[in-house]
Amino acid sequence: MITLMEQTSKHWSERLPFYYGWLIVAIAFVTMAIGVTGRTAFSLLMPPLIEEFRWDRGLAAGAFSFGFLFSAVVSPFVGRVVDARGPRIVIWSGVALMSAGLLLAPYVRSPWQLYATLGVAVSGGANLMTYTVHSQFLPHWFVRRRALAISIAFAGAGVGAVLLLPWLQTIILTEGWRASCVAMGWLVLFGIAPLTFFVKKSPADVGQNPDGERASPDTTAKRHAAAIIDPAWAATEWTLRRAVRTTRFWWIAVGYFLALIAWYAVQVHQTKYLVEIGFSPLVAAWALGAVSIVAIPGQILLGALSDRIGREWIWTAGCLGFAMSYATLLGLEYSQSRGLLYCMVLTQGFFGYALTSVMGPIVAEIFEGPHYGSIFGTITIGLIGGGAAGPWLAGAIHDATGSYRPAFLLIIGFCLMSAIAIWIAGPRTIRPVLGRIPKR
Repeated sequence: MITLMEQTSKHWSERLPFYYGWLIVAIAFVTMAIGVTGRTAFSLLMPPLIEEFRWDRGLAAGAFSFGFLFSAVVSPFVGRVVDARGPRIVIWSGVALMSAGLLLAPYVRSPWQLYATLGVAVSGGANLMTYTVHSQFLPHWFVRRRALAISIAFAGAGVGAVLLLPWLQTIILTEGWRASCVAMGWLVLFGIAPLTFFVKKSPADVGQNPDGERASPDTTAKRHAAAIIDPAWAATEWTLRRAVRTTRFWWIAVGYFLALIAWYAVQVHQTKYLVEIGFSPLVAAWALGAVSIVAIPGQILLGALSDRIGREWIWTAGCLGFAMSYATLLGLEYSQSRGLLYCMVLTQGFFGYALTSVMGPIVAEIFEGPHYGSIFGTITIGLIGGGAAGPWLAGAIHDATGSYRPAFLLIIGFCLMSAIAIWIAGPRTIRPVLGRIPKR
């Protein structure tokens, strides 16, 4: 009976006209489109929330940050669950948490309720089913085209923003922010949960090899072993305990922390800032969506390029993209030029968002092994911590100084420091990217 079931399962996966890993990528694409947009919509919800309840923007933005802090606390345990039981249960938990938060948000009357719903439930739920969780198992499915596959999956966030953010903004303007939360809550529940049944942790779960290669596992392993630059490091079975004792682990954590400060500070405050300096709410909403539009080709092209030239170069390009976007935002304060606005959108989206395509590969190429999920989950504390600190930091500095200028200048410095940290961590010194090594 067991043999028959195994044969049936194997036969089902082999009947597909394509590698099962691409189905995993497609499911991740849809999950990212809905899940990330549900969290990003906080930027659209913040202005009407501040207007209705008269809260300080630091207090309101703090709900987003608090949700990230919650995610940072649970992320090491999430990594262990992914290692032990696979990603499906984690993604389902994220769907349940996020949809509940959105559906309960219309009943918010006080700050603690805002923090519980749009903070812990929405931001925390999104982190259980978007970038950080998918980065823990998608690298298992691809080696030669690792960053390309991840970048295609994560480009779903851009498509979701293009399709869903204008729709949500229209609902906010016509029916109110509460109606938009309800609509998004149902979309999260029914758009993601059914697809999660098909999620698998690794190609071995469906009897396949990474990248869909036909070669035997031994042949594939030999080819990958030949590509190792530091055999002693690669031969180590990297447990979480061993990893945290290395300086590479901490340089990655610092790099991710600083980059995510830049990412989420601008994502949360950008709409309010543009309206404040003279742009209309619709133009500000368009800019938020346009960033995600140009991120689609940026993530795919730069992710594929990282498979050829290395992860550090693309991480640097992403950090410089965010730094330039902050610089153009500062320029827009003095001149509401459409050219500057387009420059801000391009640098933030095309270059900045490409960071997601190499987040997983950087860690995988340094700490590849059976405990990768636990290691990445712990590094996620720094990653999510930056996402939590960014919106709060920018809001608090604005409340204290009456301007976003000091915060933006500080964050430009963080971007440059993040790029330096990843060069020091040096995934290129452990394994070369396999995309430029010919097949044998």
